[in-house]
Amino acid sequence: MVSRFQKVVVSVACLTWISALPAAAETITIGIGTQDTTTNTVTAGTVIRQLHLLEKYLPTTGKYANVKFEIEWQNFTSGPPVTNGMMANKLQFGIMGDYPLIVNGFTFQNNPESKSRLISIAAYSMAGSGNGIVVHKDSPYYELSDLKGKLVSVPFGSAAHGMVLKALQDRGYPADYFQLVSQSPEVGSTNLQEKKIDAHADFVPFAELLPFRGYARKIFDGVETNLPTFHGTVVRTDFAEKYPEVVVAYLKAEIAANQWLRQDPKAAAEKIGDWTGINKEVVYIFLGPSGNMTTDPTIKPALIDAAATDVKVLQSLGRMKEFDPKTWVDDSYVRKAYAEMKLDYDKDLASTANYEISGQDKFCNKPIGEPRKAGEVWVDGEGILPFSSTLCTLGAYADFKAKSKTINVAYVFDASRGIKLFADQAFYAAGKGEIVPFLLKKDAEAYAGKINGKVVGFDDAVKLAMAGDRT
Repeated sequence: MVSRFQKVVVSVACLTWISALPAAAETITIGIGTQDTTTNTVTAGTVIRQLHLLEKYLPTTGKYANVKFEIEWQNFTSGPPVTNGMMANKLQFGIMGDYPLIVNGFTFQNNPESKSRLISIAAYSMAGSGNGIVVHKDSPYYELSDLKGKLVSVPFGSAAHGMVLKALQDRGYPADYFQLVSQSPEVGSTNLQEKKIDAHADFVPFAELLPFRGYARKIFDGVETNLPTFHGTVVRTDFAEKYPEVVVAYLKAEIAANQWLRQDPKAAAEKIGDWTGINKEVVYIFLGPSGNMTTDPTIKPALIDAAATDVKVLQSLGRMKEFDPKTWVDDSYVRKAYAEMKLDYDKDLASTANYEISGQDKFCNKPIGEPRKAGEVWVDGEGILPFSSTLCTLGAYADFKAKSKTINVAYVFDASRGIKLFADQAFYAAGKGEIVPFLLKKDAEAYAGKINGKVVGFDDAVKLAMAGDRT
């Protein structure tokens, strides 16, 4: 018969043995809402996922010693569904454009469980580039005013929708100036190709992608709103406050993704093209040297000032009540990520410089002096080659063609706005030994008038370049 003393000894031994067992591993689920086909977001989403950078930086010591991380990547075609996932606590991080980000912050403002905070910028354009409006390549419309009463589609709630609303306000046009309907990028693209709509407004990269694929022409770029645009990352505050080290790890991964991109932009564009289905040449026009977007995780005051203007646009249309973007920003996590990677946050914060085209023009035999007056030609098997001017770029293009080289694409820069263009999509003002590229036909016509020249297309511009003086 077992005595009471023996029972106590056995019970103590069992408790000692149980307490000596390793604690059950905690599982932390990290839900991240991405937009893979939105080129501006790739360093905050696609690249991190494909290179497994978040796994590299996740904490493994202290309270995380026995933690198992489950990373759940969810891909969307626009921002509003990302906010829905965050509100449902199925996503802890969300990556989207400026207007959807602002709506995200406003939506969470009255949520009793959690708020959202902007913790980094994925990419931005101080000039306002990124969003745009395209028409079918055979369309008779060349500028915004041509679309009065026409059927125009845009993904409602997107950054492009915000651009359209701002453009209408800037010109004093009424809200019903267009027949505006909501269509996703996929639906809008198909309907434009089939000429079921007159124009389609969209965010990165579609206003470049559709012309590149041969059936559209851009007639309006976001730079005409004169307001910076950006994409960034928000996080639920309940998650961030509980697991701040995970948030810092995510931002280290974003910094590393940006470094990877700039180390070899051509290879990066090719990889991103493979991962997202967006043509590498289109990825490069945004994220390559002198590209139309700048990748930089720092949260610049000018971007938050632009967000405050975005709020006013939405308020004037009755789409939002009071919301202060400045109280929504939290740069403490990205500052810590910078510090732990021994990088200077304040230095990057103060700079709006992109990395630029550089090197030697081997056709005109001169160095690249002014990147935003330069150009590039992507030659199959030889790389992306820089040239010092539009004249030299087009001359080199013709020379490569004469040598039966395969050319993927050529790039030039809009003379009035400094944005990068596909050379074969530009309008050129030619005269007095000049060949000057423009996005918009009206701008080319205005400049041609000043130099007593004429407006020509790409093929004629190439012929003129071959006959021009390259000194």
